[in-house]
Amino acid sequence: MKKTYLFLLTVFLFACAKKEESILVSPEVLHESIDTVTEIMIHDIFSPPVASRIFVYPNIAAYEIIALQNKDYNSLAGQVRDLKAIPEPNSSQTINYEVAAMVAHMDLSRKLIFSEEKLIPYRDSLYTDWHSKNEKVFNASKEYGLKVAEHIAVWMNNDNYNQTRTMPKFTVDTDDPTRWQPTPPAYMEGIEPHWNKIRPFVIDSANQFMPEPPPPFSMEEGSDFYKEVKEVYDISNQIMDKGDTSEEIAIAKFWDCNPYVSVTRGHLMFATKKITPGAHWIGIVKIATKKTDSDFAKTIFAYTKTSLAIADAFISCWDEKYRSNLIRPETLINTHIDENWKPVLQTPPFPEYTSGHSVVSGAAGVALTSIFGDDFAFDDDTEVPYGLPIRSFPSFEAAANEAAISRMYGGIHYRRAVDVGVKQGRDLGNVLIGKLKMFNSNQNDSN
Repeated sequence: MKKTYLFLLTVFLFACAKKEESILVSPEVLHESIDTVTEIMIHDIFSPPVASRIFVYPNIAAYEIIALQNKDYNSLAGQVRDLKAIPEPNSSQTINYEVAAMVAHMDLSRKLIFSEEKLIPYRDSLYTDWHSKNEKVFNASKEYGLKVAEHIAVWMNNDNYNQTRTMPKFTVDTDDPTRWQPTPPAYMEGIEPHWNKIRPFVIDSANQFMPEPPPPFSMEEGSDFYKEVKEVYDISNQIMDKGDTSEEIAIAKFWDCNPYVSVTRGHLMFATKKITPGAHWIGIVKIATKKTDSDFAKTIFAYTKTSLAIADAFISCWDEKYRSNLIRPETLINTHIDENWKPVLQTPPFPEYTSGHSVVSGAAGVALTSIFGDDFAFDDDTEVPYGLPIRSFPSFEAAANEAAISRMYGGIHYRRAVDVGVKQGRDLGNVLIGKLKMFNSNQNDSN
């Protein structure tokens, strides 16, 4: 009887010890963490270029940890500009690499946002859960995750972002009728005029994909430029005549993604806040990885590759915006055609050419297609939290095309900015996926 009792006790203790060693981190934890950071970014009102930076560094940190342990994936060290290999873990410690990846991801996210107190409760709830399952493994994994986060932070802090915070504000040339001017209702100054000085990730330079210039400025009827202005005006009127049920208005609003829209009520002005265009495509990554039941490694791989494309796309696009410094349709239409005209969407506060949505969507679509394939159909519910219905797409390319033309339907871009912009993004995306060797196989990244 005594032997039987000791045997059962031994089996019980062994089972408990084995259970305690298991900390499972599902892809859903990564999705929830990114969603939490996105909500904080909306609260903090980060501009689209800055938001792209907030996504990409935490993803790289988490990916590098997973790639160290999972031989299906290659490190980005030596592939991404100035990135050095992350430190190796202590061989005497048992590391849960998914936990370490999440620790690094959340710690870098915390460093990049303003309202970090909004992230800490979510982070601490995960820490408590993991600690309760296996204190020793959690502590070792947390220590390693923070070590990697610090390694990435040192690299991150040398990307010229801090220097651009002290550079001169953009100067508006009111005497030149071709140049961008602040637009109603808030007449905000041009945001991030020095973003082309941010260190690129994969592309060679900010001007590597410098697009063809816009048509020569001319408001003479019959000129190529005037036709572009008049087309925006005519399409807008046709859309508005259809009413709010117009498909074009639905498309424009679905892809609006303006993080700061000024609303005026009498003498009161306030802001409505939404996600950025990059955040919308990050949401599409979530949709694609969940639809394919991707494991943690492939999920962070997809987030990382797409966020790299988005980040470089903003650098490329903003380089052109402040070089061509082209005036927006709203300013010209109000001055030369119809002083009472208003676009469907509120004009964002930076120059017109090329379309940021078009460049970013083109690049993100290429990155996602390289992972999930050409004909990946999906239902995009990214905008549901903002009161907009689901839209369905047969492919990432189709979604990118709709995102691009949405800016013309919205009355904030000329056709050339849309068409050239989406090509600019796709050219960048194709170079990026050609350079990056993230999946350790001779096959396409879509494993």
